[in-house]
Amino acid sequence: MNLSDSLPQVLIIDDHSAVRAGIAQALQGTELDCCGEAASFNEAIAQIARTNPDAIIVDLNLPDGSGLDLIRWVRKRSAETAIVMLTMSDSDADLVAAMQAGASGFVKKSAPLGEVISVLKRAIASPRSFTANGLVSALQSTSARDLLTQREVEVLRALCLVGDIAALARNMNISESTFKTHAGSIYRKLEVPNRASAVKVAREAGLI
Repeated sequence: MNLSDSLPQVLIIDDHSAVRAGIAQALQGTELDCCGEAASFNEAIAQIARTNPDAIIVDLNLPDGSGLDLIRWVRKRSAETAIVMLTMSDSDADLVAAMQAGASGFVKKSAPLGEVISVLKRAIASPRSFTANGLVSALQSTSARDLLTQREVEVLRALCLVGDIAALARNMNISESTFKTHAGSIYRKLEVPNRASAVKVAREAGLI
């Protein structure tokens, strides 16, 4: 068996050939393997169907579509595919939009290639989490209603109260399992491991 067959397979999606080539070269010797490249939305769809990659790196803006739409398409197809958005954008709104679409990480093209690889590896290890520099500041400039659903905001506020999950769920007239589902979604969106961390980040970011 070829050694590359056992390595996580990465598909690079960007309309600039120099960017694709740079990332492909950076992947060499990183225990990751480039399984293909795509320069457009439609080409990416075809490549994903053909190669079934473990991870994708995708630009925000593609000639024939949005990288955000591609992220949503991939996430509906698989919850386990690592998705990293690589973009020139400095917009906090774009960072939050990538997280909401289902991305696992967000990196600016101005970042060193080592950082890109680091975020990619973390995304592969935990595709349902979200990694990005400046996440808290982005949350501070984004309203809770843009980041969380109304029900998630209600659950987040409940998490700030004293009491166990079962009691909080009863107070909201929902089942414990439903409460836990909402809480898990909140933890993923805020990139935190538990209740205490969610409450801390939410307070710092002014979400509650």
